[in-house]
Amino acid sequence: MHLINFKELSDQELNSLVDLGIEVKRNPKKYSKTFEDKSVALVFQKTSTRTRVSFEVASTQLGGHGLFIDWRTTNFTMADITDEVKYLSRNVDCIMARLLYDTDLLKMAKASRIPVINGCDEKYHPSQALADLITIKEKKGTLKGTKLVYIGVHNNVCNSLIEGCTKTGIKITTVTPIFNEAARDEEVLTEANKTGLWKSTLDAKKAVKDADFVYTDTWIDMEFFTDPKFAAEKEKRIRIMMPYQINSELLKSTDPYIMHDMPIHRGYEISVEAIESSKSIIYEQAENRLYSAKAIMLKLMK
Repeated sequence: MHLINFKELSDQELNSLVDLGIEVKRNPKKYSKTFEDKSVALVFQKTSTRTRVSFEVASTQLGGHGLFIDWRTTNFTMADITDEVKYLSRNVDCIMARLLYDTDLLKMAKASRIPVINGCDEKYHPSQALADLITIKEKKGTLKGTKLVYIGVHNNVCNSLIEGCTKTGIKITTVTPIFNEAARDEEVLTEANKTGLWKSTLDAKKAVKDADFVYTDTWIDMEFFTDPKFAAEKEKRIRIMMPYQINSELLKSTDPYIMHDMPIHRGYEISVEAIESSKSIIYEQAENRLYSAKAIMLKLMK
């Protein structure tokens, strides 16, 4: 079994995964030798802080070994991805890959004889969304009926949030003036529509009025933020998105928890005062990436 997104998980399975993350957080010693003599390959084509730290530390704390593999310093750069994965999967017990393209991740999963975990690609970010669900349940005690508003670019994080929320009973509203076409997945949106739990609007003030959680993400993918070739698109996105910044003005008539999956571009998608607000749970949310990683590996590696 692989985890590329949440499509193959039933509502019950995803809820159980959230509960497993919370259980592992509360009782770390119970699982400290689960992966004794096991290794996890951590393949990174994209830069990372939280995904690398969480999966590497999770591997260690579960009694195993996390092997960091930089795409740029291996033969992944020149060989067929299928051949490299057929070799790699004979040496380790699980592969976590953070890649630029979902199509390459699917090739990995097809070639691998062991579980493959999506550590983020242009379409999905399931380990992040699981950490978000763990955080929400810790704060509210329940997922069903909770109201979350996502404000930002419709991207990979947005896709996984829509999937995760609608499968666990959370009412999610997305405010997305820009749709990143690379992330488009009509199947995700169609399935979400069927639940009646997802809606989309451009009226951010109305959307946040009775929200339990307000969530944002970077408007520009991390690999493009300082890229001069992306300067014109960056300027365009900032111009369109600045009225949708998470700040005290937007939230003045409501009092939701504030979430951001990081990395944060301060003063862009979120103001400094919102980051430092007493209702900000951004760093707790980031910490829960560790327990999300543990839960995923425990489920897939049994």
